[in-house]
Amino acid sequence: MPKGAELITEHLIKEKIPYVFGICGHGNVGFLDELYQARDKITLISPRHEQTAGHMADGYFRVKHEAVATLTSCGPGSCNLIMASAVAMTDSSAFLAITANVPSSQFNRSPFQEISKHNQADFPNVIRPVTKRSFQPTRVDMLPLALRQATSTMLSGRPGPVNLDVPFNLFQEEADVALEPGAPQRLNQRRSAADPTDIAKALAMVVAAERPVIFIGHGVALSEASEELTALAEALQIPVISSPNGMGCYDMTKPLSLGFIGRNGAYHANQAGRNCDLVLAVGARFDDRSASSWMPGYSWNFPDSKLIHVDVDHSELGRNYEPDLGILADAKTFLRQMLQELSSQETPNPTRLAGWHQQIAKWKAAWDEFTAPHFNTHASPMRPERVVTDCKNVIPEDAILTFDAGVHHNWYMQFWTARRPQKMLNSWGFSGMGFGPSSVLGAKLAAPDKVCISVCGDGGFSMVPHVLCTAVEYNIAVVWVVWNNFVWGAIRDLQYGLFEGREHGTGFYAGANQKPYNPDFAAWARAAGVDAITVTKSEDFAGALEHAIKANKPFLIDVHVDANIRPPATGAWVLPPTPHKEPVFGERQRTAGSFAPVV
Repeated sequence: MPKGAELITEHLIKEKIPYVFGICGHGNVGFLDELYQARDKITLISPRHEQTAGHMADGYFRVKHEAVATLTSCGPGSCNLIMASAVAMTDSSAFLAITANVPSSQFNRSPFQEISKHNQADFPNVIRPVTKRSFQPTRVDMLPLALRQATSTMLSGRPGPVNLDVPFNLFQEEADVALEPGAPQRLNQRRSAADPTDIAKALAMVVAAERPVIFIGHGVALSEASEELTALAEALQIPVISSPNGMGCYDMTKPLSLGFIGRNGAYHANQAGRNCDLVLAVGARFDDRSASSWMPGYSWNFPDSKLIHVDVDHSELGRNYEPDLGILADAKTFLRQMLQELSSQETPNPTRLAGWHQQIAKWKAAWDEFTAPHFNTHASPMRPERVVTDCKNVIPEDAILTFDAGVHHNWYMQFWTARRPQKMLNSWGFSGMGFGPSSVLGAKLAAPDKVCISVCGDGGFSMVPHVLCTAVEYNIAVVWVVWNNFVWGAIRDLQYGLFEGREHGTGFYAGANQKPYNPDFAAWARAAGVDAITVTKSEDFAGALEHAIKANKPFLIDVHVDANIRPPATGAWVLPPTPHKEPVFGERQRTAGSFAPVV
């Protein structure tokens, strides 16, 4: 009769899960032994912190759209996974979080590391808010059903992390039971379609619009609908605005791409959002940062603009804006239906939107004129724009970039041009620091033939420096570009903007003179066995980055960046009740038809 650990391992093999990212503990040692027996079929990678294990699994899924597993022990080990699970949950990324718990015979006795104040072995209630579902089988014969349901839940509909919480004894106990039959489960295995009546209505609304835009989010990337999106946008000549997790689904170097929208979006994207008469939103959820905190006239102008909102998750339809037409459907299926409906009709006049395109081109030209002068400026420390420019010039177009939360990410949201989907990985919804430096390891394992680079803040990298060790141990050839500005830059900028320039607790200082301080990141990397370079002059960065990529081994570049140059806000962001700052460039539309200049 199989042990529980054998059933779990057999299930992982059956589901073609190649990796377990996990850390040992007394709670899961009974499972580690079984993984040893299957080491030729499943690779165990053990980072130095459970948060990094979760972010690695998240990054792997975002690149390959196939799930892997994490393994943590009871108590602190599994609690360390909460951050990574929250990031994955809010960004619709999936992994199977196998957490160990205390033996079921010791439930309610408060043994070592049991959470038992309100319920026995209560870790599932700790992780519940940041997973799609938590399963806690208490007998070996409950494992086959729990494993199938956990995998199905993880990958169906809107994907997300799922927890399988296993009491220690289940790993070693036996039962006369087998896994449930069935083929491996995959993302997008089952797709929901729209009502044909709604498709006809949606296309009629889009064709009738004089100033339409398409707004895409992570749902388009998850549905792998880039080809269909491109075909529809170009057939109808509709401009495309993207959320960060949708970037690259439509080639951002094409004329119809307007980039990101919101406080740190491109000016012409915000202007198009303010002035359009119809928005076709596909797989996007209108969060506060891509909607200027839902204030009319800053990024969007609902209900003056009509809204067709398409999403696979019914809870997103009408969450922030009531759609004129809400459609519950998979993004790829919806776009295919739209293309099929379009093919059955007379092709719309390709010049019908010429005036709209000309107006957007004027906004873009004004934005380019405002921003262009600094992209090629040499300075020490480097200007942020120069870092972005050199990355554009050096990094291959099919490279994968991961980002942490921070001011550096704001610059890339505003000016990066992603060419392909699943190449720009962001900690967006939960904005967890440590995601970028950690997830790049999982991304490289998912795409070993691609250049994988983490552009991360000095604060975020300082939270997970042990990623250096993991890269060396498992020979994961990634590059970290540490945006070193000696400050929690995004938050200091908020202090400056909202609290009369006062700074407290946001800068890194040391010594009697309180000079800006950070560790020598390059020396830190070399101590871990990672090659590294410190760049203080902009003339040196492009060459250093090119060298790091060609080295094809773990590499870190410590880049000193000017903290006093801020991304130009073209939208707004509100933290009630504090008064928000107005855009710093262009003009915003307070109400439909009424414009106010902004200095």
